[in-house]
Amino acid sequence: MAVVEVRDLHKRFAGGVVAVDGVDLATEEGEYLVLLGPSGCGKTTLLRVIAGLEQPTSGEVLIGGSPMTGLPPRARQIAMVFQSYALYPHKTVLANITFPLKAAGIDKAERRRKAEWAAGLLGIGHLLDRRPRHLSGGERQRVALARALVREPSVFLLDEPLSNLDAKLRATAREDLREFQERIGVTTIYVTHDQVEAMALGDRIAVMSEGKVRQVGTPQQVYRDPADTFVATFLGSPPMNILERDDCLVGFRPEHLLPRGIAEPGDGGVSLDFHVHRVEHLGSERHVVGTVGEIGQETRVIAVLPSTVAAPVHAGQTEPFVAAGRDLRFFAKSGQRLERQRL
Repeated sequence: MAVVEVRDLHKRFAGGVVAVDGVDLATEEGEYLVLLGPSGCGKTTLLRVIAGLEQPTSGEVLIGGSPMTGLPPRARQIAMVFQSYALYPHKTVLANITFPLKAAGIDKAERRRKAEWAAGLLGIGHLLDRRPRHLSGGERQRVALARALVREPSVFLLDEPLSNLDAKLRATAREDLREFQERIGVTTIYVTHDQVEAMALGDRIAVMSEGKVRQVGTPQQVYRDPADTFVATFLGSPPMNILERDDCLVGFRPEHLLPRGIAEPGDGGVSLDFHVHRVEHLGSERHVVGTVGEIGQETRVIAVLPSTVAAPVHAGQTEPFVAAGRDLRFFAKSGQRLERQRL
């Protein structure tokens, strides 16, 4: 296991495109760190710089306390799993897994032993004689992981390895990835734009936007206490509601906006006249979509009501809703988080 650290990292491409803009970030030993952000935010470029596939414009990468400047990927004790899996179609699963060991000059018997160990760990020992075209998407993903594992890396780098799977298989593969990492205990950095993956997998999440890290924290911290309005509205489905009040912005999660009578605003909370546009019945919950505010100055708002809340809410009506003071988050007009205020 090793700690990965980047210090004041910058990466600029030709034409002045800034992909990574002054990132300072460090993993903890053995942790699962997720880089989360929208397409083009710089998360994959940051991963590639850590791997040595891209050279930084300035700044430093350290792995296990040692500077990596100028070192090729093979000298960094890392293993990377790509979105495409990059399996050789003409080779068997066994040959795919042992390929990096063969390239390193390891003898055949030891290659086989390591491949069988990794395949057994990932539950694909019965597939060693098959070729990739005969495997499901989830099985191919496990082959790619096994190929990385046999190198006994100190760091795993995973670049959206589940994006080619269908929704049901992604959920299963997500659980497998988490169990796998906990079993081997190797420091892992995982790139995704999917917040569900990030919340389910990460010990900590680094939320990125425009080449910068906006916040680093546990899934609970970045969800409950976002550092700015970007994090507040990027995380959560539906995202946090943001209203303008006096000289600041007030945010609250949709699940914290409830019909009056079911909840009360309490000290420092807000009461809203909610103009309901539509109600979406989704089985375990209802999504109530509408606006608050005067005509011409309306703000779109969403409330999420669990099935246990039976209060009648009808489209086309104005209903009293409240958000308790403890659930409010305050932001400056610039978007930065403020300390708790009273409305």
